[in-house]
Amino acid sequence: MSGDVMRAWAVGRPGPLAERPLRLVELQRPSPAAGEVLVRVRVCGVCRTDLHLAEGDLPPRRPDTVPGHEVVGEVVATGAGAHRFSPGDRVGIAWLRHTCGTCRWCRSGRENLCERSRYTGWDADGGYAEFAVVPEAFAYRLPDAFTDEQAAPLLCAGIIGYRSLLRARVPAGGTLGIYGFGASAHLTAQVAIAQGAEVHVLTRGEGARQLARELGAASVGDARDAPPVPLDSAIVFAPAGDLVPLALEALDAGGTVACAGIHMSDVPALDYQRHLFREKTLCSVTSNTRRDGEEFLALAARLGLRPSTTAYPLERADEALAHVAAGDLRGAAVLRVS
Repeated sequence: MSGDVMRAWAVGRPGPLAERPLRLVELQRPSPAAGEVLVRVRVCGVCRTDLHLAEGDLPPRRPDTVPGHEVVGEVVATGAGAHRFSPGDRVGIAWLRHTCGTCRWCRSGRENLCERSRYTGWDADGGYAEFAVVPEAFAYRLPDAFTDEQAAPLLCAGIIGYRSLLRARVPAGGTLGIYGFGASAHLTAQVAIAQGAEVHVLTRGEGARQLARELGAASVGDARDAPPVPLDSAIVFAPAGDLVPLALEALDAGGTVACAGIHMSDVPALDYQRHLFREKTLCSVTSNTRRDGEEFLALAARLGLRPSTTAYPLERADEALAHVAAGDLRGAAVLRVS
C-alpha cells in the first residue's frame, strides 16, 4: 500500500448488519484544508450512532461515508492558517465538527441546535480509518490522565451523557434512573454517583448489570422493571421508545425524563394522568456544544472516571458494531487503528 492510500471502513448500501453494509476499502489519504489538521488515528470508539448510520436509521448524507466520531490520534500536518495544534500533539475528534457561528442558536450559546451544523462520520469521513481531518476549532485536547483507549468513548458517549445529565436536572442528592447501560450510560452513572445522586440502572444483559453494580448503582434491574423508589430524574439511553412511558411513570412529581439518543423507535401513546400530570417533563438531547465537551473532559479527569472498554483491531470493525447492536458489551467498544 502506497503512502497516499489508507485502509478504512465505508458504509456502502445501508441495511441490516447481516447484509454487510460496512466494507473495508482503500481510500486516498486526506489532506488538511485551511483551518484543518490531519490526524493519524490511533484509536476510534464504536458508537451506536455508527450503527444507526450503517443500518439506515440515519439517512446517509453522502455516499460511502467512513463512520466514527470518537477519534484519538496524533496531529501529523496542519492546513493553512491552522495554529492551535502542532505535529505530534494528541487530539480528539468528536461528533460535532462545524457550526455557522452566526445564527441565533450559535449566538446564544446553543450551537448544538445550529441548522447548518455538520458531523464527523455523517457529513464527513470519520475515524474508522488510518487518517482523518478535522477543523482545528472542533478538535479537543485530551487529559493526560486517560490512555488512548480510555479517552475514545469520552468523546461522544461521555460528552452526550454529560449533556443528558444536565438536561435531566437531577436535584442535589436526588434519585436518577438510567435505562440502558452501554458506553454512554456507564460513564454518566459514574459522574452522577460522584456528584451525590442515587442511581438506579434498568437494563438488559447480565454483563451490563454487573458493571452497573461494580460502579456503585443503588439498584439494578431489567429495563422494564419498576425502580424500587420514585425517581427525581431519568435518562433513556436505549433507543427503545416503549421505555419512555415506563420512565415517566417511574418519576416522582416534578421529575424529568431526558431521551439521550439521536434515534429512537416510536414512543407509544401517553396517558396524561399516568405519565405527564404533576408537572413531569419529557425532553430530548440534541448533539452537544463545544463547551459541553471541554467541561466534561475536565470533569472526567477530576473525578477519575474509569471507562470500561473492549478493544478490536480495525479489521474487525464490523464485528465490534455487531456486538454494540447485541448489547452484550461491558462499557464501550474501541478500534485499535495504529
